[in-house]
Amino acid sequence: MSELAIEASGLVKVFGTNRAVDGVDLAVPDGGVYGFLGPNGAGKTTTIRMLATLLVPDGGTATVFGADVRRAADRVRSMVSLTGQFASLDEDLSGTENLVLLARLLGYSRRAARTRADELLTAFGLAEAAQRQVKAYSGGMRRRIDIAASIVTTPRLLFLDEPTTGLDPRSRNQVWDIVRALVAHGTTILLTTQYLDEADQLADRIAVIDKGTLIAEGTTGELKASVGTGAVYVRLAEPGQRESARALLAGALGTAVRAEADPAELSARLADSTADPTATVAAALGLLAESGIPVAHFSLGQPSLDEVFLALTGEHVKETAA
Repeated sequence: MSELAIEASGLVKVFGTNRAVDGVDLAVPDGGVYGFLGPNGAGKTTTIRMLATLLVPDGGTATVFGADVRRAADRVRSMVSLTGQFASLDEDLSGTENLVLLARLLGYSRRAARTRADELLTAFGLAEAAQRQVKAYSGGMRRRIDIAASIVTTPRLLFLDEPTTGLDPRSRNQVWDIVRALVAHGTTILLTTQYLDEADQLADRIAVIDKGTLIAEGTTGELKASVGTGAVYVRLAEPGQRESARALLAGALGTAVRAEADPAELSARLADSTADPTATVAAALGLLAESGIPVAHFSLGQPSLDEVFLALTGEHVKETAA
């Protein structure tokens, strides 16, 4: 059995009367991306800060590649790196100056520091902006150079705390490519994100935390299967008929039907007891047709991660528009 990158048991952190993390257990394999999801205030960042030795746990145990985060904090720090939710570089320095400074602090010679900075700026597509002050960088450029700063020395484990928050789709895709490249070179990544498609795209396994407690863990397929056999998505030709369609579908499917943000769309999770989902959905669509409610498009498939999240936590995670 391969060594675990992270192993935590009963991890606790208390702030006053608030148990921000309340008995979290984790077993993160070495290699790949491990997604860590939860609503705002669920305890994700606090957990990461304990694992990165920035906070001392109030209870439980945690190790990183076998090193205890309390008793062997220096050893843990030598193996990990953390990129937080906001760029943490000196905005008055250029991209090159920031990376050279960090490399020198990490023990590189002057020449080696400059060489490493040039390598990273080129690899992250920032060579043309190398001499510009970081405060003049776009949001996507800031996130890229922040990640570059985290791997001046290549860590065995990289914590990425919501690395693409607020980025446009193109910049998000660039960060995703960087994550995949890091994994291909042997770095394990613990990723927190509010973008569920991001977790779906990148994570090999996902843990869901809510109110400081781990409530689910598994592959995306396992999590989707845990909330139902499938899901049906219906787009109506006439948005004004949505409430009528919703009532008819709820009766035919025997489950709650949700109105989506688009005024013409409805969705429903099918119950595990549904013997033949395809036949059940076909009959429901036939009922809509008989009632004079035309359907522009429909699909039957697994629930989305967004629906999994809603079922597990009772909260709907919104895909923030860039």
